[in-house]
Amino acid sequence: MRSTLKFLVFLCLCGSMASCVTKKKFSAMRTQLQTQLEMANKDLGKCGVSLNDYMAQLSARDQELKAAQSSLQSRQEQMQDLRAQLEDARSLRDKQLTQVGNLTVLSQSANDNIKETLSQLEKKDKYILLLQAAKTKADSINLALSVNLKGALKDGIEDKDVDIKVDKTVVMINLSDKMLYKSGSAGLTPKANEVLGKIAKIVESRPDLEVMVEGYTDNVPIKNNCLEDNWDLSTKRATSVIRVLQKTYNIAPNRLIAAGRGEYNTLASNDTPEGRATNRRTRIIIMPKLDQFYDLLNPNMVPK
Repeated sequence: MRSTLKFLVFLCLCGSMASCVTKKKFSAMRTQLQTQLEMANKDLGKCGVSLNDYMAQLSARDQELKAAQSSLQSRQEQMQDLRAQLEDARSLRDKQLTQVGNLTVLSQSANDNIKETLSQLEKKDKYILLLQAAKTKADSINLALSVNLKGALKDGIEDKDVDIKVDKTVVMINLSDKMLYKSGSAGLTPKANEVLGKIAKIVESRPDLEVMVEGYTDNVPIKNNCLEDNWDLSTKRATSVIRVLQKTYNIAPNRLIAAGRGEYNTLASNDTPEGRATNRRTRIIIMPKLDQFYDLLNPNMVPK
């Protein structure tokens, strides 16, 4: 009996000890499981974040794919347009080749015309150069002539009685009527002979020049036994000067020209005595001979 009791007590003690061991193991396992669960939750959270990132990347790739597809479609449309343009260019080229073939003879003719035109332009350029050279030479001659005349006429002559100007290709000497003529006539004064002698000396040294003498009057009418009107007076005054240059100072008559301008081509108003005095004048024009101008029109005179 006592042995049986001891055995039961032993069994109880063993059961109690076994129960204690099981609870400890369970607690440890539960702790371990919780730890693993927490780690699993963390891993799951990380997987969720990775999944979101992946979905965002997938969405971006999808957008890029759509953009690439749209660009590809646009490029395909451009290729179609380029093919159409290429076809049009080929068609235009074929037409142009046909036209070129038809215009071969005309092109040769046009080429000949262009050559002829260029040749004519070259001749015109040479002619222009000739005219420029002639003008430069004429300007130099006229300047020297004007200086010489002013030097020769300055002594003993009042400035208001003589005026020398250079106009383009000529030198013009305006002389007052009171210095040259007797009042109301074409007769020359002694002073006129002196002045014309100085002018003749300059003209004689220039055999390549011609001399034109123009007579001018005011608008006061004149009529007598010798003169019909102002036309007549102006012409006779011009011829009086011409005769002195020819007969007294031996200027060749083929270099002399006489012209009457009457009361026209005035320099001032005829309403005042001063104006009428200005208009009563004789103009001596020293100019190149006419044949020198004709030479300018001669193609053979164009410099090579």
